[in-house]
Amino acid sequence: MHGTDGELIRQAQAGDRQAFGRLVQQHQGRVFSFVRRLCGNPDNALDITQDTFIKVWHALPDWRPDARFETWLLRIARNACIDVLRRTHREPEPLPEDDALIDPAPSPLRQLEGGRRIAQLEQLLTGLALAQREVLLLRELEGLSYQEIAAALEISEGTVKSRLARARSALLQARRTLTGDSDD
Repeated sequence: MHGTDGELIRQAQAGDRQAFGRLVQQHQGRVFSFVRRLCGNPDNALDITQDTFIKVWHALPDWRPDARFETWLLRIARNACIDVLRRTHREPEPLPEDDALIDPAPSPLRQLEGGRRIAQLEQLLTGLALAQREVLLLRELEGLSYQEIAAALEISEGTVKSRLARARSALLQARRTLTGDSDD
C-alpha cells in the first residue's frame, strides 16, 4: 500500500469524497493499464476504469485490511471488464499498433524491449485465452504473488500456476510463429 493509502481508505470509508478522489488519482493509472491490456480497447478501458471506481466507492465500506487494497481493486476491475465482454458478447480486441505499451516497471516481459517489439507483444497477448492473459498480466506486469492472484481471481494457487505456465508457453509459441525464431 502507498504510505497514505491506509489513512485515505479509512477517511473514504467514513464518507470523505476528497480522500476517495486521492485514492482514485493514485490508482487510476494502474487500473486503466490493466483493464486496457485485458479488454484490448482503450475506449472501453476508460469506461471500465470509471465503472470500477464507482463500484469501489460503493463497496469500500465492506473492504477490510486483511485483503491488500490493490488486489481487491484489481479484482473489481477484472470483474468489470469480464462483465462488459460478456454483455457485448465479444472477445478482447487487439490493440492498435500505435497504442504500444509504455510501462517503466521492470518485468520478464521487458525482454521484448523496443517500440515495435512491445506492440508485437501487445498483439500476441490479445491472442491468449482471457483466463491465461489475466493471470499473465497480474503476475508479470502487476507483480502480484500467486496467492494474491488466486485471491483476486477467486481460484486456487494451483490453477494460477497452471494457467500461468500455459500462458507463457502459448505466448512463446505465438512469438516463435510470428518471428520465425526457434530460440527462447
